[in-house]
Amino acid sequence: VYDTPSKSLLFNTNERVELFEQASSHIPNVRVVKYSGLTVRYAKEIGADVVVRGLRSGYDFEYEFEMAFMNSKLEPEVDLVCFMTSQDYVFVSASLLKEVARLGGDIREMVPPNVAEALYSKFENPVLEGQ
Repeated sequence: VYDTPSKSLLFNTNERVELFEQASSHIPNVRVVKYSGLTVRYAKEIGADVVVRGLRSGYDFEYEFEMAFMNSKLEPEVDLVCFMTSQDYVFVSASLLKEVARLGGDIREMVPPNVAEALYSKFENPVLEGQ
């Protein structure tokens, strides 16, 4: 049984794994897996030394800062590395993407093609042509 997140998800776990696999298939050494429980514990189980996270804003930094300290208490040998997003994508969030796609807006420059197609499909909106 996989953990149920506290937020409502548009795609189930298997759909999200498939979307990630398709979007990252061209990147060597990337593996997409399902797991349950704490990420830091899973990282230790598979022998990872580092968890990599992305930051968009100050809010993300605050959240990850607190999480880093909690994780270091739980698994001190697993480090956290954070990357800042490009300014081109600092405003992008899952909730905004879903809303724009639901209302028929063009999200194709903000997500991989397979993700745009899946979002449009969920909302029964055709991918915009010629924009």
